[in-house]
Amino acid sequence: MDSALDRLDAARFLQIWQHFDKDDKGYIEGKKMDDFFKHMLHKLGMKVNICLRFRIRIIIGFILAVVMLPVEENFLLLFRRETPLDNSVEFMRIWRNYDTDSSGYISANELKGFLQDLFLQHRKSISPQKLEEYTETMMKMFDKNRDGRLDLNDMARILALNENFLLKFKTDACSLEDRKRDFEKIFAHYDVSKTGALEGPEVDGFVKDMMELVKPSISGMELDKFRKALMGHCDINRDGKIQKNELALCLGLKLS
Repeated sequence: MDSALDRLDAARFLQIWQHFDKDDKGYIEGKKMDDFFKHMLHKLGMKVNICLRFRIRIIIGFILAVVMLPVEENFLLLFRRETPLDNSVEFMRIWRNYDTDSSGYISANELKGFLQDLFLQHRKSISPQKLEEYTETMMKMFDKNRDGRLDLNDMARILALNENFLLKFKTDACSLEDRKRDFEKIFAHYDVSKTGALEGPEVDGFVKDMMELVKPSISGMELDKFRKALMGHCDINRDGKIQKNELALCLGLKLS
């Protein structure tokens, strides 16, 4: 058993975990939990005997994989779990920065640039060969449809983007006071620069969350198309930004 568990590193554990946590809930329950342990045994080439002792060993094995492996081996997993993004604005800032050809997707080469910058940012050295390996591994783990590129949803999983902020609000808020109160909270959330206007990735983040309320899975090209339509409708003074009062008017509100 020890030799089999020695092969369980952080990346492999995460890959198996995601096979069962397909909705990215962060937990597995019920029959899925038993299936998870059976699958783990099969992958490690061990007999299917799901006892409590084995479950404990699997969990301990994963913790050791994360804590004791060289930093570069588990860095991406730790980054994903320890620094989740809580705002789609920052996510879209990263997306725009690395979607260098504005294709609406992140290619393997663009992902490599992101990973390289990530290591540099955290002052971790990495060889070109290791960078290639990590890029290939990340593509295999997160490229769900196996088309050799990452879409918005794939990248959101890598960066552990938190729940859509707009889901916090009731869609049936009828009173004017409730609508104005919700609008103030929403605008403040996306106006990260606190300028009183949404621009650049702030508009992108708002558009992404708004679209996902009606279509959970959107592409970069769909986001760009809707962004253009929103700017055309809301940017009344044509300054390339959406002022607070402009967005309010688009949503049928008149601010005092």
